[in-house]
Amino acid sequence: MVRDIRELRGKAALVGASESDEIGVLPDKSALTLHAEAARNALNDAGLSVADVDGLFTAGVTSVQLGEYLGIVPRYSDGTNVGGCSFIMHVEHAMLAISAGIIEVALITHGESGRSRVGMGSGGIAPDSPQGQFEAPYGTMGPTTLFSLPATRHMHEYGTTREQMAEVAVSNRKWAAMHPMAMMKEPITVDDVMNSRPICWPYSLFMCCLVTDAGGAIVLTSAERAKSLKRPPVYILGTGEATEHNMVSMMADMTTSKAAKVSGKAAFEMAGVSHSDIDVAELYDAFAFTPMLALEDLGFVKPGESGPFMQEGQTGPGGNFPMNTNGGGLSYTHSGMYGIFTLIELTRQLRGEAGERQVKGAEIGIAHGPGGMFAAASTLIAGNANTV
Repeated sequence: MVRDIRELRGKAALVGASESDEIGVLPDKSALTLHAEAARNALNDAGLSVADVDGLFTAGVTSVQLGEYLGIVPRYSDGTNVGGCSFIMHVEHAMLAISAGIIEVALITHGESGRSRVGMGSGGIAPDSPQGQFEAPYGTMGPTTLFSLPATRHMHEYGTTREQMAEVAVSNRKWAAMHPMAMMKEPITVDDVMNSRPICWPYSLFMCCLVTDAGGAIVLTSAERAKSLKRPPVYILGTGEATEHNMVSMMADMTTSKAAKVSGKAAFEMAGVSHSDIDVAELYDAFAFTPMLALEDLGFVKPGESGPFMQEGQTGPGGNFPMNTNGGGLSYTHSGMYGIFTLIELTRQLRGEAGERQVKGAEIGIAHGPGGMFAAASTLIAGNANTV
C-alpha cells in the first residue's frame, strides 16, 4: 500500500510520444482520425500495439467513442476534461492506475480539428449556463477576451508591459524555426509582435495561439516494463493537479492561479527536486502572458517578476531557461487543448531526441498548463535514467 505519494517517484515511465501524421490545416481529417494517427504513432514509438493497451485516457471525445474507433476495450478509462491541461492530469491518473496494478499500459490521446471543425460538433456557450448568464451579457467573446483579464490586472499591479509579453512570442518563434512540424517559422521581432493586428487588448495577433488541426498521444507503463521496450524511458518524478473556479470572473486574484500553486507544489514535493534542477520547461502558452503567470505560480520567479525575466531573453535558444522548445502554441501548433504537446516535447527533450532544438544535457524537465480560463492546473516533472 502506498502511504506517501513520493513512493511513486520513478515507478512509471513515458515510453512513447508522437503527433498525428500531419498538423496544421487538415480539412480532410476528423478529430477522431487525428486521435487515431497520433495513437498509432505513439504506440509504434514505444514498440507496442493497441493489443497491449488496457488503460485509455482522453478529453474532448469520450473514451467510449475513442475505444470503439481504435478497437480497444480498456480495463480502465478516464475522460477527465478540465480543458487544455487535461492530458497532463491524465499522466497522474495513469500513474496511479499502473501502481495499483489495475492496468499495465496507458494510452493518452488527443485529436482536435480546431481549425477545420471536422467532427467537432457545434460547441459554444449555452445561454442558461453560468457563463451564459453572468459573463457573456457583459461582452465576453471566448478565450481572447477572457484570457486578457489576468494579463491586464497583472499589468496594473506590477507594471508588466506588452513589450515583455511580446518577448514570449519572439523566443517561441526562434524554437519553432528548428521544429520540422511547426506551423510558423518566419523570424519575428518585438516590433513585429507589437504591430501585428489587434485582437483584444493587450493582445495582438502574434501574442495569441494558433488555431490548427492536430493530434498527439503518449504511452505510459511501469518502470519495470519500460526497461524491456525499445525507447529510453522518461520517468515520472512528480505530479500535481488542482481545480479552482468555473468562470474567470470568479478568480479570487487575477494576478495568480491558486490551482497552479497547488499543482506545482505537489509536483516539486513528490519529485524531490528544486527549481534550479529543471533543465527544460514546457509551459502552456495559449497567449503570451500564460507562461509568464506560470513562471510566477510555479516559483521560478517572484510575483510580478516574469515581465523583466522575459525581457532578458532567457527562454529562447541559448538562454539560461529553455522554455517551449517546440515553439509552443504560439508558433508550433494549438488545436484548442494544447497540453498533450507539452508532454510530447518534454519526452523528446529528456530522451535527447529533439534534433536541432535539443537542450544540451537535459535530464529533468517540467510540463505545466492551465485548464479553461485558469480554472484548473496540472504539473508534471519528469527525468531520464540518470534521475532515478
